[in-house]
Amino acid sequence: MKLLTLKTTKRVDTQDAMGHGMDAVFMLVLFLGAGYGLDRVAGTMPVFMILMTLLGSVGLFLKFKYRYEERMDELEAQRLGKHAPTQPNGAEHAA
Repeated sequence: MKLLTLKTTKRVDTQDAMGHGMDAVFMLVLFLGAGYGLDRVAGTMPVFMILMTLLGSVGLFLKFKYRYEERMDELEAQRLGKHAPTQPNGAEHAA
C-alpha cells in the first residue's frame, strides 16, 4: 500500500525587491484612496489626497529604512559570530 505524500509549498520570501515593491504599491494606493474619500466628504478635492500620499510615502520610507537596518545588524552579528576567534588574546599559543 502506497502512502500519499502531502505536497509541501515553498513560502514566498517577502524580503526581496518584488515583495517591497508590492508592499509600497498597495500602501500608496490605500492611502491615496483614503485621501480621496476624505476629500469627497470634506469637499476639498486634492488636499487630503496629497497629504495622505505624502504620509504614506514617509511611512514606507521609514519602514524600509528600519527593516534594512535590522537586516544589516542581523547579518553583521552572523558575520562576527562566524569569524570570532576561538580563544581571546591568543591564548592558544600560551600553553
